[in-house]
Amino acid sequence: MGEVRHEAVINSPREKVFAYVDDYRNVPDYMFGVDRFTPTTDIDHGLGAEFSTAIKVGPKELASTVRCTEWVDGELIKLASVKGFGADTDWAFADGDEPGTTILSVRFGYTLPGGLAGKVLGGLIGPFAEQGVKHVESKIRDAIEAS
Repeated sequence: MGEVRHEAVINSPREKVFAYVDDYRNVPDYMFGVDRFTPTTDIDHGLGAEFSTAIKVGPKELASTVRCTEWVDGELIKLASVKGFGADTDWAFADGDEPGTTILSVRFGYTLPGGLAGKVLGGLIGPFAEQGVKHVESKIRDAIEAS
């Protein structure tokens, strides 16, 4: 299993940062490579919500269904793959040292298939994940700090 972690300080209150990340409609705007992030349940956020997603990695599209497995309002969002490409994401939100700032911590984990396909995909997904997490930070920062 591969994993990428990143932490950033966003110049906006925690509640605002959390609300932006928690809104599924924003995911394709800030999540690098995500073409689709659509609810598959009546619940569209919070514990138990499920989403159909497609991530473009180089020439390959990886489809999966993810479920929110942990959700604490204003503090934590955890998504885990329940079908398709094996990936999970943890989002943690904390008040920053300066008033009105938020510490955003992101962890993206992924599981590759075995054999040749896994080796080829591993060569694509590792650099993609690193670039993707940094992209997420800048997109979230730009969207929130500009509003």
